[in-house]
Amino acid sequence: MPTTIAAGFDRLRQNLEITDRQAATVSTRQTSVREAVEAELTVLGSFLVGSYGRDTMISPLSEADIDIFVVLSADYFNQYRPAGLLDKVRAVLLKTYTKTPAISRNGQAVTITFSDFRVDVVPAFNRSGGGYLIPDSPNDAWISTDPTKHDAALTAANKAHSGDLIPVVKMVKGWNRIISGAFRGFYLELLVMDVLQGITISDYPSGVRYILDKGREKIKYKQTDPAGFGDQINPLDSVTSVADAVSRFETAYNRALKAEKFAVDGKIQYAFDEWRKVFGEYFPAFG
Repeated sequence: MPTTIAAGFDRLRQNLEITDRQAATVSTRQTSVREAVEAELTVLGSFLVGSYGRDTMISPLSEADIDIFVVLSADYFNQYRPAGLLDKVRAVLLKTYTKTPAISRNGQAVTITFSDFRVDVVPAFNRSGGGYLIPDSPNDAWISTDPTKHDAALTAANKAHSGDLIPVVKMVKGWNRIISGAFRGFYLELLVMDVLQGITISDYPSGVRYILDKGREKIKYKQTDPAGFGDQINPLDSVTSVADAVSRFETAYNRALKAEKFAVDGKIQYAFDEWRKVFGEYFPAFG
């Protein structure tokens, strides 16, 4: 069991990762899903997007979504409206996954609910002028997006922080999981990049505390989508008011301050206790 703050955060970092065996399962299954679509439809390309594609997904795998972006021939754009396209993709997947408990059409994707995790298949078309169009079935419309720009923005920011940004993103998302998913995960990724722009991450405890501090103000506002289509990302998920959102950051920030103060005073066990209030069982017990 860890007895130093550095060792505690190292264990936290490990606990946020899925296992190698789970990663192998994800790799095999997402490949099979892509092959199932490619066997029936004309696919120009496919790739992983979302938190798994950006390496910001956290454990447990059972609560994760693996997002697959499938770029289709423009011929289908002329044949289907958004809901019809999703129904077509669903029908294709049902031919392969005949015994899967649930394959459902959602707003922008077809979701395959396996026993251990979910896979979202997002059909897309190349967009004139760059980016992609994906279905918005509830509004019978097409949404402009470009997940490759999301990936590029995070990769560049992580490189600027010598690889320390993504672990901090995962820590913040771990805290969010402990508070019942108060905030949208993608928003938190953007917030961390925003807050830490031009800031050096000297260590994980101070990095997390700094984000919680600045996040008390940042959470009041939407973040601009890096895709460049003018979209604004709303932070709120299971919380519904700005005051509640600020309160979540305030509580965690105060606990981080207490933890750092205990550590400075040599009261390491008490520091561990405070960090466990922030991160729950993701953070190890002392000793």
